[in-house]
Parts: sequence; C-alpha cells; structure tokens
Amino acid sequence: MSTFLTDYGLFLAKTLTFLVAIIVVFAMAAAFSKRQHPSETLRVDKLNDKYKNLARSLRRAITSGDALKALKKKQKADRKADKQDDTSRPRTFLLDFKGDIRAQGVASLREEVTAVLAVAGEGDELLLRLENPGGMVHEHGLACAQLARVRDAGIQLTVAVDKVAASGGYLMACVADRILAAPFSIVGSIGVLAQLPNFNRLLEEKGVDFEQVTAGKYKRTVTMFGKNTDEDRAKLKEELEDVHRLFKAVVSRYRPDLDLERVATGEHWLGTQALELGLIDEITTSDAWLTDTLDARDIFSVKYEIKRPLQQRLSGAVDSAMSRLVDSLRGGISMLRRGP
Repeated sequence: MSTFLTDYGLFLAKTLTFLVAIIVVFAMAAAFSKRQHPSETLRVDKLNDKYKNLARSLRRAITSGDALKALKKKQKADRKADKQDDTSRPRTFLLDFKGDIRAQGVASLREEVTAVLAVAGEGDELLLRLENPGGMVHEHGLACAQLARVRDAGIQLTVAVDKVAASGGYLMACVADRILAAPFSIVGSIGVLAQLPNFNRLLEEKGVDFEQVTAGKYKRTVTMFGKNTDEDRAKLKEELEDVHRLFKAVVSRYRPDLDLERVATGEHWLGTQALELGLIDEITTSDAWLTDTLDARDIFSVKYEIKRPLQQRLSGAVDSAMSRLVDSLRGGISMLRRGP
C-alpha cells in the first residue's frame, strides 16, 4: 500500500510540474505578445534581378578555366550596365492570391491593389497569380470587387491560373482582361451550393427538444437541429438561384462572348477544355509568361505582409479551426468547386 501511495504521489508531482510548466510558457508568451503590435509592411522585389542572378549563378557553376574568367568579367559589366539603365520601360506588378473558403487573402489583396493603383501609369499592368477553389460568397465577392478596381482604373489586368480557379476563384478570374491557365489547371464551376447535416431525428430518438425563436418569417429556414419543411427548402433554393444569377451577371459583364447556358452549370474543366469554351484566353503557365516578358518589362513582386503578435496568431489559429468546424457542419451558401 505504501509503495502504491509513493508511486501515486510521484505521478501527481510530475503531472503538476508539467501543467505548471505549460502555464508558465503560455503566460510568458502572452506577456511578450502584449508588448508587441501588429507589423504591416509592403514588400517589393524586382524579379528581373532575381532571374538574372539565377542565370548568372548557373553559368558560373557550369563554366571553368579561362571561360569562367571571361564570364565573370562580362557579368560584372552587365551588372554595372543594369545599374546605369534608367530607361522607363513599362512595368508589371505581380500579386499572388492563394484562396481558402473564407478568402482570407483579401485583407492583403486590397492593400496591394491600392498601392499598385497609386503608382501605375500608362503601359503598366497587373498580373495576379491565382490559386483559389472557391468558398463563401461574400468573401469572394469582395475579392472580385478589388480586382474590378484595377479594370475601372484602366490598368491592364491579367490573371494566371497554374492550378485552380473554380467557382469563387473563377468569379475573381473572370474580371481580368486576359486569363492564362496551365493545361491541367481546373477552371470554371460557375455554380452555388449549400449543404448541412440535420440531426433532428437523432435528437427526437434521444428525447431532446430543440427550441428556436426568430423574428422575421425567413430569419432562419433550413436548420441543423429543427425539422425542415418544404417551404424552408424552397426558400433556400430561391436564395441560391439569386446568388447564381448574380454570379452569371458578373461573368457575362466581363466575358460577354461566353455561352452561359453551356458553362454556368456548376461544372469545371481542365485548362485545355476551358480554352475551347472561352473561359480562358491562353494555355501557358505564369512562369513561362514571366520569363517571356523579362526583356520587355520591369517586373515587381508586390506583397502586403501582416505579422501579428504571438498571442493573436495563437488565438487566430483557434478561431480559424473553430470556424472551419462550424462551417463544415452548417454548410452555408458557398461557391465551391465540385469534386471530380
């Protein structure tokens, strides 16, 4: 018995020590975070220099002897010429947008667009590398509106799709003057869906009552826990059709030659198929497009970076995980890519 008590006491001591250590770490992190403030910076990199430096490094690695000496001399002269080159070539501003269901990249996109519009002039353009499978309607609608600002300002807008621009992603892409897509990229899915589980029968079996009080006939229609009626479903269907009509109207505005009856079915296509349907304008990758324009344009990568304190990052990660869980259960009205 004494041995058991001794072992149990040691176990409790170790457990308490571990818990205290965790509390101390989180307390220190919280205290440190309180002294920090969100840091927001606009990072600009000239890609012409990056690609030239990569080529120079490779040439040096595969060259030897007298040829290497001559190459180093030439590269030194080239770098000097680059610094003295003051020609006013047209500029391409490169932005990257990697979407998720909540299109959280909109916070940076709106700042990047504002910065570009403040300096862009005649002959300049904006290239957006877009990777977005779709998501919530209002979030992607705002992202679409940010790109519309570029078109409205008279700045050439090109969107490059290397992987996917479907549903809410295509809502963004269609605003462009020109859409580029890789051969096996996924494009389209001009459709809307809503989905959620219903636990009403399970609750009834367990003897659990679900109470819901609303003010307004359609404040809540289809629900997870109550009994859904045909009227509820009809109202939700009506809302989905309204969003779909708005989606098609935006696509039609920017790509008037599209056969909407053919492409606005919720289907998605590979890049080569999308070209045949008129959903995109050219089959190529963003890398090929950039390297082909290096000699004619100055290309600047523009990124608005928001660095939050540790405490905010931790709480944000928890909030994000909880939101994803709730979204997966409730569904909501979303513009999502259909599965293959």
